[in-house]
Amino acid sequence: MVRSRLEVPPRPGPSRPILEVIALDAEDARRAVDGGADRLELVSGMEFAGLNPTVETFVSVRAAVSVPLRVMIRLRGGFSAGGPSDVQALAASATALRQAGADEFVLGWLDDAGDVDIDAVRAIVDRLDGCAWTFHKAMDSARDREAAYAAIRDLPGLDTVLTSGGPALSIDVLIAEAERERAFALEGRDLHLLVGGGLREQHLAPLRAGGLTGFHIGSAARQGGSWSAPVSPELVRRVRDQLL
Repeated sequence: MVRSRLEVPPRPGPSRPILEVIALDAEDARRAVDGGADRLELVSGMEFAGLNPTVETFVSVRAAVSVPLRVMIRLRGGFSAGGPSDVQALAASATALRQAGADEFVLGWLDDAGDVDIDAVRAIVDRLDGCAWTFHKAMDSARDREAAYAAIRDLPGLDTVLTSGGPALSIDVLIAEAERERAFALEGRDLHLLVGGGLREQHLAPLRAGGLTGFHIGSAARQGGSWSAPVSPELVRRVRDQLL
């Protein structure tokens, strides 16, 4: 049975890791929540690894489920924000989604040198009114990960970095960077790693043992790993059960 909009899973805490699932529409969202998703990432255009949803899609998904919903701000493939007019279009998209009620976001860009495009990121963050947001997998294409973390760590609203530890999923890198997360916590800051990009069930046990607490799945939540298939509650539940 699909949960009603009022039935919200327990919020993640120290003993409950978070599971975020990619949704493309309201039906995906309901199925993901029925499988035990704690949070959704709402996108379109997975042939480009995830673009903005429309405002209409956001509104329909927000009406369908009550779990936290992070909305992608991205209008082109790759991790370049583009020129000034492109950044203006991104800002307009962020504003429209914010006005429609979106209150959590996903964004992040690199410049031609592979460093964080801090001007583009700030231009969008300035439109978010302090809302929570995730710096997405641009981190895994950054020239220097340490420099990238340093560039973004004090931006308002940032509380999550979506990463696989590099271009391919690296358990060793992720476990090492979990130490950074704990160090930030000791400083009274929240900056959490969300493991995504090639994440499969066999990775869960070593990542949990290494202290990781945030997990993100997309194609792994669909039969055959196909984006043309809807989210499978059963596949989401299999992952959720392994994280308990």
